[in-house]
Amino acid sequence: MRKTWTMRAAFVAVMIGGLALSGWAASPTMKMTTTLAPGIAIPDKVESRLGTLQFFDGFPDKAAVEKIYDNLDFQRAVQAYLLAIPAVSQAYNRNEILKLGPANTTVPIFENRMDSKSVFLTPNTETPYSWMWIDLKGGPVVLEAPPKVLGALNDMWYRWVVDIGLTGPDKGAGGKYLIIPPGYKGEIPQGYFVVKAPTFNLWAPWRSFVVNGDPKPGVDLVKKHTRVYRLSEAANPPAMKFVNVSGRDFGTVAPSNYAFWELLNQVVQEEPSESLDPIRLGFYASIGIEKGKPFAPDARMKKTLNDAALVGDATARAISFHTRQKEAFYYQGSNWQLPFIGGYRFETQPHVLNMDAYIFYYFMATGVTPAMEEKMVGQGSQYAWTAKDSTGASLDGGKSYRLHLPPNIPVKNFWSVIIYDNQARSMVQTNQQFPSVGSQQKDLVVNADGSVDIYFGPKPPAHKANWIQTLPGKGWNTILRLYSPTEAWFDKTWRPGEIELIQ
Repeated sequence: MRKTWTMRAAFVAVMIGGLALSGWAASPTMKMTTTLAPGIAIPDKVESRLGTLQFFDGFPDKAAVEKIYDNLDFQRAVQAYLLAIPAVSQAYNRNEILKLGPANTTVPIFENRMDSKSVFLTPNTETPYSWMWIDLKGGPVVLEAPPKVLGALNDMWYRWVVDIGLTGPDKGAGGKYLIIPPGYKGEIPQGYFVVKAPTFNLWAPWRSFVVNGDPKPGVDLVKKHTRVYRLSEAANPPAMKFVNVSGRDFGTVAPSNYAFWELLNQVVQEEPSESLDPIRLGFYASIGIEKGKPFAPDARMKKTLNDAALVGDATARAISFHTRQKEAFYYQGSNWQLPFIGGYRFETQPHVLNMDAYIFYYFMATGVTPAMEEKMVGQGSQYAWTAKDSTGASLDGGKSYRLHLPPNIPVKNFWSVIIYDNQARSMVQTNQQFPSVGSQQKDLVVNADGSVDIYFGPKPPAHKANWIQTLPGKGWNTILRLYSPTEAWFDKTWRPGEIELIQ
């Protein structure tokens, strides 16, 4: 009897030992036992990128739980950061602009165009911007848009709402836009271009145009015709305040430290939850940013959020400067990229957000409208961007380069090439007020065949023509802008040269 019991015990020990060696412990086979398929059970000890994780029959121990939750909080925070880049960019933009005066009645204008003194995401130097904010919390707002502008309304999550001006319903003639806030149930009068806004805060940027090298005629039209007032104030609109911000030392590029999360919280608290999808709001809530609740992370979570902001910023830079998406490149064998991948909604498949396209654009740029990416021959604008030379090396401010633009540059209106700092993604700041070369410049040198050569470097070439100054020790990137592009851009029969290092 004792011998039989000993043999059975030994058999069970061997069975249990065999199960442990295979990575997990299990009970002996019983009457109701079902064999588990591979991959269901977790071993009692796991070596992972988080280190060693210990379990008792699938139940994690305290040390494993702490590692896992630290990792989960960090992962969610990094993804929340990447998803929130547009909203935080808008919030910082809005907060800085409102220092000039209240929303609705304050219109900042770059009367002599924007120059490199102002730190904004990849702006142009050719057209005077108007850059105002609309606040709908007090009810519907009327925006009387001026004629001969090109612009749009973007909501607080940085989504396109409607075009204004040449590509909008007023077709460049100017007109009255009635902007309806979320949840509005009142009567909507006739005689307006009616716009239903998903958020209470809206950005209304537009460009006026230079006439024979002079920005003043376009600026005068903006000042003469722009009016913003609540519908309830239509009989007695308030006075407008126009602020010239050309050459002003200020900026709207959002920070990538802990302040990022405070800005995101501001947007979540101010805007209706219905204005964004549950997934993004769920990511924000998982790190403590939830509508109607205080954002008060403890010391551990603050450290996690700081770390996540650092990694999020680094990730956005990797995605932007080293894309893995072949469809980002406009030409085969070229380093010229399109800023819009998957259109202004960043969807390379129907109803599927292309995450890297979304992150790249909002990290590098401002302003979303179909007029900047759809095929509109002779209208709108098109863009080509690169941060690399013809060999794929990063552009170095200590070296000299040349860009050749072949004859018949495909524009109905004008074109420009502007360079930007890789850190702030704003204009490179040197001794040049405008770090650009374009067709509106009176001193532009055009080759005999109609082509144009543009030079970049810390020192000008011997002929000093078409030169953009760079700084040693600083990297840069550039955008080729085509205003009212012609068919040769879209069918690719015209193609810009690559940026060539001058030895």
